[in-house]
Amino acid sequence: MRLIELGALREAPLARDPFLFTVVPGLLPAERAREVIEDFPAIAQAGLLPLEATSFGPRFREMIEELRSAPVARALSEKLDIDLEGRPLMITVRGRCQEKDGRIHTDSAAKLVTALLYFNETWEAEGGRLRLLRGPDDLEDAIAEVPPFAGTLVAFRRSENSYHGHEAFNGVRRYVMLNWMASTLAARRELVRHSLSARWKRWMQRVAGPALAK
Repeated sequence: MRLIELGALREAPLARDPFLFTVVPGLLPAERAREVIEDFPAIAQAGLLPLEATSFGPRFREMIEELRSAPVARALSEKLDIDLEGRPLMITVRGRCQEKDGRIHTDSAAKLVTALLYFNETWEAEGGRLRLLRGPDDLEDAIAEVPPFAGTLVAFRRSENSYHGHEAFNGVRRYVMLNWMASTLAARRELVRHSLSARWKRWMQRVAGPALAK
């Protein structure tokens, strides 16, 4: 691994109650994270985009190849006590956040593990900080809050009570999301959904302007 520090993942503490999650500052050390930010896709619209719908530079590509590797799947398998090796991996990218994002939810059963790797050099806003929650109704009832600093990973094993969300934020908020999926079909369905959403937003921006497309 030239960019990712798997030792940081292995050494990070694991929370088990009410669901399994880990927060890993420095999965990418600061200098390497800055290099990836320089090659991060330029994304003007809010929402998640399939990786294949974006353009990016060589350092970002190198990081993606490492994230797709067997050692990363193996390390997360050991950390979260679930076998991810050989499971389909869906990768999506976000460059901007909008006010309606961050509502409390738990991911669909098609997702076995969700991991978010952030790429924001600074973060002063109160909004946009992911909160891992004890229940579905209160953003203040948090087990942990994760500022989206560059190089920080948060990963959790999906369950019926793996609730998460964040306070409203509007602006640049960069991350790569990795989902190890229950099946290839589930991954394809999710990617089609994200692709259609991205096309709709681009169309809205063309015909109605950025203000209406938010």
